[in-house]
Amino acid sequence: MGSSTGVMGGAVTHGGQVDSELACPVSPVVDIVFSRWTTPILWTLNEFGRQRFVELQRNIRTITPKVLTQRLRQMERDGLIVRTYHPEVPPRVEYEISDLGRSLAPIFAHLADWSAGNLHKVERARREFDQADERASAPR
Repeated sequence: MGSSTGVMGGAVTHGGQVDSELACPVSPVVDIVFSRWTTPILWTLNEFGRQRFVELQRNIRTITPKVLTQRLRQMERDGLIVRTYHPEVPPRVEYEISDLGRSLAPIFAHLADWSAGNLHKVERARREFDQADERASAPR
């Protein structure tokens, strides 16, 4: 149990520990793109184009203003959206998907296709699992 370095399935290990980013190189992408509200925001901006804050909130519905503000700031920082401030009276701010954010559209399209073809299978598996779990835990 030394501090040897080895390779396990392409992931570098240090003393038996797997570097999670090397074990799953998409983890950082998942953290950025598939957080709770990022996906609906990107989807909405891609589908409907440039929008003001209230339009985004109206289109997403269940997001709170505080959370929308936080996610928009983070997504702007990550380069996924562009925020445009118009110095008018009253000031106007618009958000649109950036080229980097738009480059995710094929991934979302594949996920939508997968969802259409497989989500019913996931639901069936969940029902079967829950039914088996209920039978196993039922008093005899």
